[in-house]
Amino acid sequence: MAYVVEEDAHALAEETKIQQGRRDHEEKSTAQRAAILGLPYLDSREFENQLDLVREGMMTIEEMHQWRMVPLQMGSEYEPYRFGATSTTPQSVIEKTKQKYADQGREAQIFLITGSGYTVLMNRYDPPKKVIYDDITIAKTGDSTTIAQVSKTLNSVGSDQILDYLIDQADKLGASDIHVENQRTYIRIRMRVDGALHPVAEIDKDKYRILMGAIGSRANISSAAKTSQSGHIQKEIHRGNASHLLNIRIETVPSMYGQDAVLRLFNFDESMLNLDLLGIPDKEMAEIREITRHPRGMMLMVGPTGSGKSTTLYSMLNALNSTERKILTLEDPIEYGISGITQIPIDTTHGQTFADGLRSVLRLDPDVVMLGEIRDVDTAKTAIQASITGHLVLSSFHANSTSAAFSRMIGMIGINPIFSSAIRLLIAQRLVRRLYDPSKEAYEPDEATKRWVRKTLEGVSAERLQGIDLNNFKLWKPKVHPEAPFGFKGRIVVMEQMVVNTHIQAFLRGDISDANPEAIEAEAKKSADLITLIQAGTLAALRGETTLEEVNRAI
Repeated sequence: MAYVVEEDAHALAEETKIQQGRRDHEEKSTAQRAAILGLPYLDSREFENQLDLVREGMMTIEEMHQWRMVPLQMGSEYEPYRFGATSTTPQSVIEKTKQKYADQGREAQIFLITGSGYTVLMNRYDPPKKVIYDDITIAKTGDSTTIAQVSKTLNSVGSDQILDYLIDQADKLGASDIHVENQRTYIRIRMRVDGALHPVAEIDKDKYRILMGAIGSRANISSAAKTSQSGHIQKEIHRGNASHLLNIRIETVPSMYGQDAVLRLFNFDESMLNLDLLGIPDKEMAEIREITRHPRGMMLMVGPTGSGKSTTLYSMLNALNSTERKILTLEDPIEYGISGITQIPIDTTHGQTFADGLRSVLRLDPDVVMLGEIRDVDTAKTAIQASITGHLVLSSFHANSTSAAFSRMIGMIGINPIFSSAIRLLIAQRLVRRLYDPSKEAYEPDEATKRWVRKTLEGVSAERLQGIDLNNFKLWKPKVHPEAPFGFKGRIVVMEQMVVNTHIQAFLRGDISDANPEAIEAEAKKSADLITLIQAGTLAALRGETTLEEVNRAI
């Protein structure tokens, strides 16, 4: 059908644009790295697919793999021998290569190229040889046939490939987690796609032992431990000539029938940590931009695990990241690595605390500090002190809403007029599944639903409603599509933002004695035009971006 072709072409164009953006960012970072290393930089995109390969006389295939360096041009006594090195090529290898040719009275020129450029060239020098297995398909509810087919495929994957196969398939499906769960007679594999867990396969105990052995050896954890463990691995994913790096956090815990594992997948791609790519509404984006333009005070992110807090925080850090600012982070664990930022791991399981770490890093005179989480009174007070002395402090915080977070913060640090201007912005967010536009279907809601929507959006300004008529509106529901088996594709951010104005500061100054969440929320709605999470989600459903059922599930 025509709309399918148009959608596929659009999706391909968007993917091409994203890949070009990633490569542009990688080339820019590599050029900066080359200047630091004192090597000439070379953009290999102009020739990497057409270059005449130097098959003999300069490097063996084993050396290319080992040193992450490739020959670019055969030289002679009159022409230099040219090589492409990467940022992970040992400096000693670069120096030895130059010396080797100098001893022969010849010249070796070594250029710094990107990891992606190296991968394209390496795949031409040594094309990968592997067995192609069927792709994993997500089963619908009650679809035992698909699970059986995928289980058969998974049980047939080679012992040395099963972990890589699972990770690659999860990435291809856009999954955020892989769950390996022991049942009484088999092992269940599930993947979380767009926030919802889906059964994928059932594997036998022998294959499970191989899988856990691979996880253990690569994440440096024991596959036979009787206590919970944490670890991480990195894996480079290749799709055609494009590539990206996955950072995989691994958590294991002993259960009744054996050791369960959860693998959380983070796309290690700085170019995607961009506020403009998060789909944040204009008003909320303007409030965040105000923080990044005038970095001082405290900003708190609120939400449960998996609500996208880290992505938003890191995107804010990326927006703040410049050569004029010193940015430090304290994290448990570090989820994304960002160039130009000093990131410090805090091992809270062995006695380290965020408060102690924060006191230490403040002596390094940072402009911006990000705390992984404020968990206790000591950390809260130290963070507040830092925020009123010229630093911008970003952190996550456990609460259900911005008003609950503000109330809990007052309970932790106490009423103090000095701190009243410290907290500038609180953000609560959730992720909800996005309806797939080509197949979603509009419908007329019943009267009970209409009344609920009108009551939920009571008091919301006309500017926020954006022309929605609450007396005559439609809702949408998902429909199955070849590109979206469940009628959803991707997720959107539902965001509640509280800008702390002088009226809300009154609770922290002690001007208003009862600083309960309900009173704070009422004041924020009145003086700061606060839109709550449920209101923001309902507006998204009225715009056809998601469903009311999805909003109520997530919020």
